Amino acid sequence: MIEIIETGPFNTVQDLGRPGFRDIGVTAGGAMDPLAVRVGNALVGNAIDAAVIEVQTFPFKLRFSASTVFAVAGADNSPLLDGKQLLPWGAHLANEGAVLELHQPPKLARSYIAVTGGVDVPALMGSRSTALRGNFGGHEGRPLSNGDRLEIGEVADPAPLPLNGLAVVDPSNAMSDLFPPVVDGVLQVRAIPAGEHHLFSDDGEAFWAQTWRISSRSDRTGYRLSGDPIKPTEAIEMRSHGVVPGVVQVPPGGEPIIQMSDANTAGGYPKIAGVIEADLWRLGQARAGGKIRFVRSSHEEARRLEQAIALYVEDIRKTVPMVKRALSAMV
Repeated sequence: MIEIIETGPFNTVQDLGRPGFRDIGVTAGGAMDPLAVRVGNALVGNAIDAAVIEVQTFPFKLRFSASTVFAVAGADNSPLLDGKQLLPWGAHLANEGAVLELHQPPKLARSYIAVTGGVDVPALMGSRSTALRGNFGGHEGRPLSNGDRLEIGEVADPAPLPLNGLAVVDPSNAMSDLFPPVVDGVLQVRAIPAGEHHLFSDDGEAFWAQTWRISSRSDRTGYRLSGDPIKPTEAIEMRSHGVVPGVVQVPPGGEPIIQMSDANTAGGYPKIAGVIEADLWRLGQARAGGKIRFVRSSHEEARRLEQAIALYVEDIRKTVPMVKRALSAMV
């Protein structure tokens, strides 16, 4: 059992989402940084899609009511267990009554807490993710509140101690040759020109050339971007069409919107680009006020990056049991 001691708005239970229901108007949802969820779950021996706690408003504090192995992944902050600083991106043992604290990260936006056995809330449509707009899923379909209690799923291997202190290199450093660094505060986001890109003519090139700022009006549904407006060369009327996370739409005002995890299932604004899936986790860690610049990519590059990410996660998933067995033999 986990007891929430201190939390802020919009901290929720999430997993990798509930795809397959867009035809009935249900967004896929899921974590804003799905890679952090996969790594956190791999560290504690879960299936990579087990439910976790997504923290995006800080400080955050919880208490473990029984000995539990947990991992904190995602944002660039160091967790505190009973006041002692721990390595991020690592599996740690919390004794009964231990208190875990997370404070505001210096640069990134979201932390993820994974526990061995996963956060055990009811699965709806194949997912435990919280759908805030629909008020269902997760813990009672709402953000976490002080005093909430979350069950933890049953653990097949009840001897977690050998995992204590196991940490991995975070993805930005482990795959630094594949993901461009943030330079002068600008996050480079790779994207592919979308169906209506040709309608923007010279403004289409301005979309790629300028640095955009993430508006304070952004949320899990979409990031609104501030910058020099871009507009189609002629007024067009479009039918509503399906959209997915990563799609960049341009409303009449000319400032783009990037659809994020809780993306609308359909929309009628022209699509100028689509962020490649391999870069969505980095975008999910961007804060309001942050700066981004779009970089042209290709389907080939997108596939190559997805394969690299899959290998990174698989390496962690395979390494954790090996280390556990080795440490168990030493005890």
